[in-house]
Amino acid sequence: MVLSGGGTGGHIYPALAVAEALRREAGPEGPPELLYIGVRGRMDEQIVGPSGLRFEAVRAGPLRVRSPVGFARGIANLLLGSAQAWRLLGRFRPDAVFATGGYASVPVGLAARARRRPLVVYLPDVRPGWAVRLLARLATRIATTTERSLAELPAGKAEAAGYPVRAAFWTANRDQARQKLGLPLDEPVLLVTGASQGARRLNNAVAGQLEALLAVCRVVHQTGAADEAALLERRASLPDGQQRRYHVSAYMDDMAGAMAAADLAVMRAGASTLGELPAAGLPAVLVPGVYEGWDQTPNARYLEEQGAAVVLEDDRLDRLADVVRELLADEPRRLAMAAAARRLARPDAARRIAQIVREAAA
Repeated sequence: MVLSGGGTGGHIYPALAVAEALRREAGPEGPPELLYIGVRGRMDEQIVGPSGLRFEAVRAGPLRVRSPVGFARGIANLLLGSAQAWRLLGRFRPDAVFATGGYASVPVGLAARARRRPLVVYLPDVRPGWAVRLLARLATRIATTTERSLAELPAGKAEAAGYPVRAAFWTANRDQARQKLGLPLDEPVLLVTGASQGARRLNNAVAGQLEALLAVCRVVHQTGAADEAALLERRASLPDGQQRRYHVSAYMDDMAGAMAAADLAVMRAGASTLGELPAAGLPAVLVPGVYEGWDQTPNARYLEEQGAAVVLEDDRLDRLADVVRELLADEPRRLAMAAAARRLARPDAARRIAQIVREAAA
């Protein structure tokens, strides 16, 4: 099998979860040989490498850009990447290709169609972006996270299977996670993350309201590599007692543990929130972002409508500390949000999507 998708963790982690399921539930012939095709220089190699999957890269990049030069560069990358993917699929000869959206999945999906290989496309977000809309026309089968997405995809191909979450999210333990992170068992903990690459405006809002946040909770902050130094400098400016309450890292290898340890999260609203927050049963304040024409607001509003989250827009981030304080002080509300999140969890999603991939390959 070939797996592809990337540029963000929300597209990479579902592929890894499905890879886990393909390996775990192999038939008498043994586990399938797996190849991950991504983009070099983004998150793909960093995340895929530790999984043990073989990794190959193709050229790819954004097409929804304002600059004509940037658009031309994107088209050139797409053509070159499609040729590279064509050669990779010719050598690897997969029985099926599984694509989760993102830059790399487009040239790989086009090559799969040209090579007449079955293509299974997965939509992790509530609304399909341009990559999934294009690949959906070429797909043999389509899986989605939510029922709400089905109306925007070709009829008869799509099935709502849920978001495939890595196994660690179903086994993470709160007390063990807190001990591993060096957190006390009896204090409120706020997890702040702008996803795998961080979020500058969210980080700046936390930095500007840090004393108010630390007055009511410990803060575990995944900053992204670009902002880690600035946030560590901000931490160093605090009194010793507050420094011990502020935990900063560029990237967290164990996000499942971090979510299990937290009482509340402040996050962007990428695709992973649709699976990981329900699996962790973690209430959240979601701050949707817009990236290269991709708007996270439908993901955030979906979780808010289900009762699992509160949406705080970028232009209201000056209220972040107030919103966090109100939620941490209202335990019944947080417990209701946590229960609503758990109702959305789909522990069988990775297994079901792996089954769809195997059926397409048969």
